[in-house]
Amino acid sequence: MKDTQVRELLYQALETEIGGVQVYETALRCVKNEDLKKEWEEYLEQTRNHVTVVEDILTKLDLDPNEETPGRKVVRTIGESLVESMELALEEGEPGAAQLAAAEAVVLAETKDHQNWRLIGEVSKKVKGEVAKLLKEAYDEVEHEEDEHYYHTKGWARELWLESLGMQAVLPPPEEVEKVETAMGAARAEQARKQTAK
Repeated sequence: MKDTQVRELLYQALETEIGGVQVYETALRCVKNEDLKKEWEEYLEQTRNHVTVVEDILTKLDLDPNEETPGRKVVRTIGESLVESMELALEEGEPGAAQLAAAEAVVLAETKDHQNWRLIGEVSKKVKGEVAKLLKEAYDEVEHEEDEHYYHTKGWARELWLESLGMQAVLPPPEEVEKVETAMGAARAEQARKQTAK
């Protein structure tokens, strides 16, 4: 493995979590659905904890959590763009538009976040000693929450779009009701929603 890329992954993971806090704070200003608001409030608190988890990893590896990397700057720019998209939707004032923009922004942010943690899990299997233990403990603490953030919000975004199109929506989405945390579970939930929506 390339140590420089492992470091880059960890710095991008930290920046993704920091940006995630900003995304959730902005998304909560956009949300209208009370169930979704409650969920995103929980995810915001979890994401704040994830920032601390990644900062702790970096500190324990004798890395500076404030170090800038080219990839970290890219991740920050993407996060800022997601926040900006929600701000724009809020300014436009169309009913429901900001909530849709927020759901999509969260899905995009959580896609990167989800991938980061999957990769951290893979790295933890290949490194040795204390580094392996440190990464595995962090992965075990965070990854299941990231699965929930990703799959549940994808379901919310789909159903909110269907509702906005005047089509039958299932709210809260099946991913939420069934507590989905895997791709297979998400696929089953999406199939089940077709039955529910009939």
